[in-house]
Amino acid sequence: MIYKLNKRNIIIFSICLLVLVTSVIGILMIKEEKIIETSSKEINWGLSFKNENKAPIGNMTKDELKDYGAYFLGEGKNIYLTFDCGYENGYTEKILDVLKEENVKACFFVVGNYLETSSDLVKRMIEDGHTVANHSFNHKDMTKLREEELLNELNLLENKYEEVTGEEMKKIYRPPQGKFTKENLNILNKNGFKTILWSLAYEDWLNDKQPEKTYALDKLNSRIHDGCILLLHSTSKTNSEILKDLIISYREKGYDFSPIEELFN
Repeated sequence: MIYKLNKRNIIIFSICLLVLVTSVIGILMIKEEKIIETSSKEINWGLSFKNENKAPIGNMTKDELKDYGAYFLGEGKNIYLTFDCGYENGYTEKILDVLKEENVKACFFVVGNYLETSSDLVKRMIEDGHTVANHSFNHKDMTKLREEELLNELNLLENKYEEVTGEEMKKIYRPPQGKFTKENLNILNKNGFKTILWSLAYEDWLNDKQPEKTYALDKLNSRIHDGCILLLHSTSKTNSEILKDLIISYREKGYDFSPIEELFN
């Protein structure tokens, strides 16, 4: 049977086609909005410990982060020791002494102020074989910055590091306050940065509320796990006092301390 297209049928067909196209465009726009919303959503890095001496659950999985060149957990019986250095509080030299005595290499995440006021300690970190990495120049909330501003924060620190040490800074980064977006991670990854989060930390940064040594050791020993990226603050008096015992305790549990570069090299 053959149907003839009259003017009325053409109008109806055109209306149906317009409705279909409009619906498809609407669906695509909604999907795009969801993608944009998801990529720009602030993630405040947090961990949930379900079992003693087992790796915690983070805001993103290990595999999800790896797609962005980011890490919160390593492999095997390895510990990756890291320190955040927001300012010098008089304890870093003792920390470096212990690390040298125990032959442990750590990664120190520094900011602009630290490079400006404690260049001698930064130079010693390098001489002792540690990694000095990027914690941004001004320790801003990086989720609030546009791409150009974010990269400028890191470039400023790289330039200051080269001025102080005469060396090029490795593109290893930790977001201030553990705040980031997937968009941040994507920008960093495209520009050659490895983002390092953590799988174990504790409340050690309050000068007027330093944890007791026994409490700190118990907390850090009960939560150690395979592939642990351990975050400590170099401003902590407690950390400077427990570090040697902590290293010995972890080694007795069969763990080795590995350089942060082994995560991705």
